[in-house]
Amino acid sequence: MTVTLIIAALYLALAGAYLLVVPAALYLYLQKRWYVASSWERAFMYFLVFFFFPGLLLLAPVLNFRPRSRQIPA
Repeated sequence: MTVTLIIAALYLALAGAYLLVVPAALYLYLQKRWYVASSWERAFMYFLVFFFFPGLLLLAPVLNFRPRSRQIPA
């Protein structure tokens, strides 16, 4: 009984990390490094997006990373 609960909790923790925690950290990483990354780092970014695509797709409707509008002095 307790072993089953431990295994279920482990699966739940791994699923939460795969679908929520790591993709949220990946969004922040991509936001900070997108325009200054080297070619190797950009390839690594593409791999991470491919690997964590289900979590990124799950978080996409909630997050908004559009660039801020420019303030033009008048």
